[in-house]
Amino acid sequence: MPTFPETQPRMLTGRCFCGAVRYTVSDAFRYAMNCHCSNCRRTTGSAFKPFAGIERAKFSLTQGEDHLLVYGDAEANDTHCRTCGSLLYSLVREGRFVHVPLGTLVDTPTIRPSKHIFVGSKAPWFTITDDLPQFAEHAS
Repeated sequence: MPTFPETQPRMLTGRCFCGAVRYTVSDAFRYAMNCHCSNCRRTTGSAFKPFAGIERAKFSLTQGEDHLLVYGDAEANDTHCRTCGSLLYSLVREGRFVHVPLGTLVDTPTIRPSKHIFVGSKAPWFTITDDLPQFAEHAS
């Protein structure tokens, strides 16, 4: 019987607005959501943050480590480009996972957000118009 090589997920690229910081991430995200909490709104300057979560080992900076601005600590932070301010990623779950803002990806991931979280604190001026499930706080 023939054996076939195991297929590896393709690698996606991402970057900040000015291009000083670049990264690669495996197209093997475990989950994707739209977060409406006030912290995500303030960090992105938007009504919500569409993000995808993946194990930290599957994410790698490829350029611009000296351009990072880290808000938080080694296990939980929001990491921005200190030149242009773009939110590049967040470390969560005791630093084991990376939340990648989908807007920083250059390539198109296969995953799509599956739910809205923290809708209980969403911006009152924004109306959710899709049919994705909504959770007042974190999804259970």
